[in-house]
Amino acid sequence: MALIKSISGIRGTIGGKTADNLTPVDIVKFTAAYGTLLIKASDVSKNAPTLKVVLGRDGRISGAMVKHLVISTLTGLGIDVIDLDYSTTPTVEMAVTALQADGGIILTASHNPKEWNALKLLNSKGEFINAEEGKKVLEIAAAEDFVFAPVDKLGTVTTDSHSLQHHIDAILAYDLVDTVAIKKAKLKVVVDAVNSSGAFAVPALLKAIGVKDIIVLNEEVTGNFAHNPEPLPEHLTGLSTAVVKQNASLGIAVDPDVDRLCFVCEDGSMFGEEYTLVAVADYVLSRRPGNTVSNMSSTRALRDVTEKHGGRYYPSPVGEVNVVNKMKEVNAVIGGEGNGGIIVPDLHYGRDALIGIALFLTHLANSKKSIKQLRNTYPDYFMSKNKITLEGNVDVKNVFDKIKTKYKNQPINAEDGLKIEFDTDWVHLRTSNTEPIIRIYAESNFATTADNIAKRLMKDISEVM
Repeated sequence: MALIKSISGIRGTIGGKTADNLTPVDIVKFTAAYGTLLIKASDVSKNAPTLKVVLGRDGRISGAMVKHLVISTLTGLGIDVIDLDYSTTPTVEMAVTALQADGGIILTASHNPKEWNALKLLNSKGEFINAEEGKKVLEIAAAEDFVFAPVDKLGTVTTDSHSLQHHIDAILAYDLVDTVAIKKAKLKVVVDAVNSSGAFAVPALLKAIGVKDIIVLNEEVTGNFAHNPEPLPEHLTGLSTAVVKQNASLGIAVDPDVDRLCFVCEDGSMFGEEYTLVAVADYVLSRRPGNTVSNMSSTRALRDVTEKHGGRYYPSPVGEVNVVNKMKEVNAVIGGEGNGGIIVPDLHYGRDALIGIALFLTHLANSKKSIKQLRNTYPDYFMSKNKITLEGNVDVKNVFDKIKTKYKNQPINAEDGLKIEFDTDWVHLRTSNTEPIIRIYAESNFATTADNIAKRLMKDISEVM
């Protein structure tokens, strides 16, 4: 169905023909290319220590199959593998540095449905490899420029079952996490674990920070996701119903690899995925003033909150690597993406739902408000999120050029797709790094206005295509 090679890694659907899907052949080829990149970068000599790569996976059905292929390929290159097995993306990221590894691979297609999987590739800092490194991986794969190890130089495999606890311990030690306040608040929390890693990671974190009353939905790690795993309102009706039925304080939803996060209010309404970062940033900035970063498709509410605390807001192109690069450039104290991705730089430079939960619940507990009351303290912007599927060989550049010409009298930022401003409203058009689609995000003070802007641009795009 699809094989997508991008800054976000190698992502595709399981099964089908090689080079068109994420087949076993493709998994081996791109794993070998990544391992070869590490070997070339390290200039391994006969006396140098063996390279180490940390490996973790979410709960997907294909995870075990993909894992065995990746392990065999890396050890075949002479690279040692530290296997975390079921884990979360942020846990693997932190384990790379904690275990002094040379890189890491996370087997997850994040928010994509169950037929998808992916190789997310990390450097020795536990951060996603950059565009230049990603390009080298593709070049090595295309040339099949691999040299496998002789039999007496094969890599080894060890398991690690402690990395999640080390991750949680680091969160407990983080100075802005107040477990005393959280415990005192006596919160009742419903978690939608979407049949993946959140089923064990989120309850473990909640118990550690002082939440005792926890109800977990879709708690069996099967990879047969009970609903579309992207944590959007239309997919969280079961969570909303359960929060009201259980008279809970709030609901928490994460994606399969636990790097995206959103909340449901006590009345079953959405706190708003875009406002996850806004609320966490509000709390962090109240204790640690500074700059913030989010991508161009994120709500302007983060800018409002940042300026309220005397800081400066900076936009970045979409993509975690781009957000991280901008955060480093402007020395941001908090950042992330409007899709519920929280990046706390002095913990690690990666989206992390677990630290996001701990900071959000600290903020909620200290506010002495209900989650609905807390949401009402933030400005109301409404975002319309839409997408158009790309069929065949659509010339996206030509499409965007024609849209740009049509709206030439409006302020346009072409750094990442097209962001067009209409007074205080905006629309952002860009191709996805993870799916064969064009995303159309529009924001306004009024929901109908945001929807209408998005519909207008979707019509424009359809007409051009």
